[in-house]
Amino acid sequence: MARWDAQAEERLRTAAIELFLELGYENVTVAQIADRAGLTRRTFSRYFTDKRDVLFAGSERLPGLLAGALSRADPELTPFEALLTAMADVGAVLGAHVASHAVQRRDVIARSPELQERGRTKFADVADALATGLVQRGCQVANATLLADVGVAIFRTGFRRWVDNPDRDDLAVCLRQAGAELVDAIATCSDG
Repeated sequence: MARWDAQAEERLRTAAIELFLELGYENVTVAQIADRAGLTRRTFSRYFTDKRDVLFAGSERLPGLLAGALSRADPELTPFEALLTAMADVGAVLGAHVASHAVQRRDVIARSPELQERGRTKFADVADALATGLVQRGCQVANATLLADVGVAIFRTGFRRWVDNPDRDDLAVCLRQAGAELVDAIATCSDG
């Protein structure tokens, strides 16, 4: 076996997701993943801390990426416009990074309460980072917290739509559409 394999990480991710879908996340071991990929447990450990990391690797960077994009948004934008701009900016990069396994990843997470809880924790971290960024832009804390929670709902909606139909639009477009639909819904409700 070669000492370095340029495709090892992708082979491990593919093997893990296949096994998670076949056997259930809780019933799969790291040894099974490595074996399915034709690699060793040691190689697995070079790329992932544990089997959950196969699905969430890199997600710890999402709060910082969104907060950074929010801080770079035009200062003339309203807080909500800045929030949408930040999500679209990050979505443009994120979509390309997660596209290859997005549908399967979603299906694995939907079948596991443990993974669903990890997803909720991830989005709580995103909301905290967005709220902090909005406060730094001049929002009052209560308004920043509310907008951050709304931003997470928009992000999840746009992401879900993109996963359901990734060939239709890119992730950034789906995020912007979800935000626009919310604005339209609010306007419609206040008109009636």
